[in-house]
Amino acid sequence: MLSSPCRLHHLALGSVDPESLAGFYHQAFGLQIERTHRDSNGRVRSIWLSLGTGRLMIERVDEQEVRLRPRPRTPERPSQGLFLLAFEVTQTEHPAYDARLEDLGCVEDGRTAYTSYWRDPEGHRIALSHFE
Repeated sequence: MLSSPCRLHHLALGSVDPESLAGFYHQAFGLQIERTHRDSNGRVRSIWLSLGTGRLMIERVDEQEVRLRPRPRTPERPSQGLFLLAFEVTQTEHPAYDARLEDLGCVEDGRTAYTSYWRDPEGHRIALSHFE
């Protein structure tokens, strides 16, 4: 018999440039690098960033594979699978995070009373939310 519910171990994002995308998540949200894994040729295969009790893994993918993937749908009709990575912020700090994402060149992708939606440098949909 299982004694407790499972906890999140990690979320993984595919990236054609894991070092750059990991740098973005460090700059934007202060996520710290835990580990960097390299393939047999010495190229970065994945970067693990601390995400509270879990991790955000940035995994290298082939650029052609990215072009073949279908684009995410609109917020009203999300695509199957992981389509949003939402970060919790306070109502007070929300505008400062919005400004930071704008300064980092992110494109705003919608807004509600509690949540702002953005695209990271590789097009993954992210959100800042102070909904409780």
